[in-house]
Amino acid sequence: MKIAFVGKGGSGKTTLSSLFVRHLAATAQPVVAVDADINQHLGPALGLDEAEAAALPALGEHLPLIKDYLRGSNPRIASAETMIKTTPPGTGSRLLRVRENNPVYDICARSVELDGGAARLMVTGPFTDADLGVSCYHSKTGAVELCLNHLVDGRDEFVVVDMTAGSDSFASGMFTRFDITFLVAEPTRKGVSVYRQYKEYARDFGVVLKVVGNKVQGQDDLDFLRAEVGDDLLVTVGHSDWVRAMEKGRPPRFELLEDVNRRALRMLEIAADATYELRDWERYTQQMVHFHLKNARSWGNERTGADLAAQVDPGFVLDESITAPV
Repeated sequence: MKIAFVGKGGSGKTTLSSLFVRHLAATAQPVVAVDADINQHLGPALGLDEAEAAALPALGEHLPLIKDYLRGSNPRIASAETMIKTTPPGTGSRLLRVRENNPVYDICARSVELDGGAARLMVTGPFTDADLGVSCYHSKTGAVELCLNHLVDGRDEFVVVDMTAGSDSFASGMFTRFDITFLVAEPTRKGVSVYRQYKEYARDFGVVLKVVGNKVQGQDDLDFLRAEVGDDLLVTVGHSDWVRAMEKGRPPRFELLEDVNRRALRMLEIAADATYELRDWERYTQQMVHFHLKNARSWGNERTGADLAAQVDPGFVLDESITAPV
């Protein structure tokens, strides 16, 4: 299951996504955690110290390797240089699976031990002011999208992505790559404005969107969120002494997380599981192609000097029936 955590800066989405990763790992479920946020905080939230987090390999720095591996023997892709972030897989492409070992994971992922469980952690890499608005910035988030486009995941397998705030995922179509999106919103006007933005963009793409109310302190906060987001409100969380200790770098054992917050995480898992029956791999592949053609026309053809529409394999559908690397 592919799961995104989104929200405005400071909403608590990184904290919630790290707690969800810990929850999954604690029950021995295979999970790949991806930090795709501009502010790279998921590693520390999962218990890494500053030096360990800084040493994590950056997806954006290994984009040529990722492209070359995923291209495989696909005859429609002339070279790794002609692949862009929206390039879809086709016959001959190599696909990624949650449980396997492969060169992309070997180079770009690190195992993080979490109270007896473990998760693979991948990061886009740190962003600088010079990155924003230019191709190297998009290559960092684009590496995540390219991996998601080539990912085959099944029930009880989890990929959890801490997304960047803002609208970049809408331009590329990355927001359609998930089974469910958890939008973390504070009970404020700014908090729910991000929800409205996502709701509007996602309206025509079958995106499952649920709101997690964070920093909810009482009935008035709860009533506000219910009035603003309606049935999309899934669960709310409030103050946590466990999280406060974690933010100080001294997290207790995860089993000591407050019962109310453990129940909230379980509700997120149940909501994610419920989307499995809604999967439509043909629609998923069609959306991938839609955004690829859009990006090809707007900038990709000019940048690569190739007709990127020719990369689309009209007979290929990404789904779980592909049981071995191709």
